[in-house]
Amino acid sequence: MTASLRGSRRRRPWVRVGLTGLALWVATVAVTVLTSNTNLIPTVVLLGSFLVPVTFVVWAWQHTDTGELTAGLLFSTFVVGGVIGILGASVLESFLLRPSWWLFLGVGAIEEGVKLAALAFVTRHLAHKSVRDGMILGASVGFGFAAFESAGYALTALFTTDGLSLAALVKTELLRGLLAPVGHGLWTALVGGVLFRASSRHRFTLTGRLLAAFVGVALLHGLWDAMHSIAVRGTLILTRGEQYTPTNSGWLVQPSAAQARLMPVLEWAGLGLIALIGVVWLIVEWRSARRADPTVSPRLSWNIAV
Repeated sequence: MTASLRGSRRRRPWVRVGLTGLALWVATVAVTVLTSNTNLIPTVVLLGSFLVPVTFVVWAWQHTDTGELTAGLLFSTFVVGGVIGILGASVLESFLLRPSWWLFLGVGAIEEGVKLAALAFVTRHLAHKSVRDGMILGASVGFGFAAFESAGYALTALFTTDGLSLAALVKTELLRGLLAPVGHGLWTALVGGVLFRASSRHRFTLTGRLLAAFVGVALLHGLWDAMHSIAVRGTLILTRGEQYTPTNSGWLVQPSAAQARLMPVLEWAGLGLIALIGVVWLIVEWRSARRADPTVSPRLSWNIAV
C-alpha cells in the first residue's frame, strides 16, 4: 500500500467506517445463513440499519465550519434527536392521521416537524450557529431517525407468513441503505441550515424562509412516501383499457405485462426526480452558506425562545 493511499484513508475516516461496517454486516449475514443462528439477527438488523447513516454523519463531520461540532454533540443529535423524532412522529401520526388522500403529506409534515424540533432542542445551547453546522447537525438528526426507522422496517420484514425470512430482512436493509442519503438526512439537513441561519446566540427565530423551507422538505417527504401510489395511478391512466385488478391499498394484484413493466419505471423515475431536487437544493444552500447574513430581517421574523 502506497504512502499516499494510507494518508488518504487517514484523512477520510468515513471510508474506513463504511468499509469496516460493510464487512462486518456481510460477515454476520453469511454466518447467520451458514449456522441458522437466530441470535445473530439483532446484529444483522443493527449493523445494516446504522451502517449508512453513521458513515454519512462521519463524512459530514469533516466538513464543519467551526470547532463547535464535537463528537459528543454529533452523538447527541444522532441518538437523542433521532429517538425524540421517531417517538414524537409515532405519537402524532397515530392520533392525527387517518387514511385519506392527504395521508402522505401529513406524514411528511409531522416527521419533518418533529425532527426540526428535536434539532432545535438538542442544539439550543450551542454558542455559535453557522449555516453549514446547522446542515450537518440536521443531517445527523435525520440519519438517526432513518437508522431507528430502518431497524423497525427490517424487523417487520423478517416476519412473514412462512416464518422468519432473512432474505426479506437483507433486501429491506439494502434498499433502505441505498436510499438513506437522499431521504431523512437530506431533508433535515436542508431545514437545519435555514434554522441556524435564522438564529442568535441562544435563540432560534421563526422566519418566512424557515417556514418556506419546512413546507418544501415536508412536500418532498410526502411525495417520496406517496410515489408508489402515484406510480400505480399513473400506470392505470397510461394503460387504460388493460385488464387489471385494483385493491383499496393501491397494489396491482393482477397487472398485465405492460403494467408490470411500466409501474416500477414510473416509481423510480419519481423517486429520482425528488432526490435530484433535494440534492440540487442542498448544493445551493451549502454554497450560499458562506454569504449567509447572521442577522434576521425584522419584516419576516417572529422571535421564539427555545
